[in-house]
Amino acid sequence: MASTLGDGRGKSPAMIANVDTQALWDFDRPAESEQRFRAALASGGAYSAEDVLVLRTQLARALGLQRRFEEATAELSAVAADSSVSPLVRTYLTLERGRVLRSSGDQLGAKPLFVNALETARSAGLDHLAVDAAHMLAITCEGDEQIPWARRALEIAESSTDPRARRWVASVTHNLGWTLHDLGHYDEALAMWERALATRVEQAGDAERVRIARWTVARGLRSLARYDEALAIQRSLAAEGPADGYVNEEIGELLLALGQGHEAAPHFARAHALLSADTSLAESDPARLTRLATLASPTA
Repeated sequence: MASTLGDGRGKSPAMIANVDTQALWDFDRPAESEQRFRAALASGGAYSAEDVLVLRTQLARALGLQRRFEEATAELSAVAADSSVSPLVRTYLTLERGRVLRSSGDQLGAKPLFVNALETARSAGLDHLAVDAAHMLAITCEGDEQIPWARRALEIAESSTDPRARRWVASVTHNLGWTLHDLGHYDEALAMWERALATRVEQAGDAERVRIARWTVARGLRSLARYDEALAIQRSLAAEGPADGYVNEEIGELLLALGQGHEAAPHFARAHALLSADTSLAESDPARLTRLATLASPTA
């Protein structure tokens, strides 16, 4: 399949201004998104001056996602030089500057930019961008420090009448669940993930995100040793397809926890075969692949 479930962290709704950036964004394919933004800018379409500046900030974001930080910074500097920058554009601009710094490893430098973007967005009544900024603060901070920012993002999203802001509820809830899980608060994490799943289903949106939400609920059940319930969900995901290494990995882990190592081995083998093709995972977590290969042996 083109993408795998993983834990779904960091997935955020595409941002929308007057121009429909959502139609141009594919966060899994930033190079394609870059070309779409360039084509839109070159089209001479019926965009306002403000729309053009927003498109340029999103072009910079696409460049940043490809780790082309100098090009992204140059694009943002060009936007900042425009004398007609509005609060909307200023918020996008500050957000993307923060994202470039964060992606390039400067977490400390990114935080005040996200705080500034949050304040500008709130002052201008731009709820969808205020949620984005608070969400970025949550995922930029570490440990317990993430929680108040995530709850702030959730509060803004849930109280807003703007559908663009409310679209964030599931993503923020999902990521807050991971924060709580990483801190060992498994019951609270599961509650958040069940809420995120319910929101995804209610929104009747992206089927892949619903699938990720179901996988994550099952992952929460495993942490609470509710293995049979988790296994039922993962087996359902496997039966529905498409093939997914993270699903196979979880089935293997659950069978292993139930003392069924021999039955788990083929699932670990399948997970290893599928996840080895993910170059980003191979670079970021080679030990995980090594463990899968070890557990794939029936004698493991």
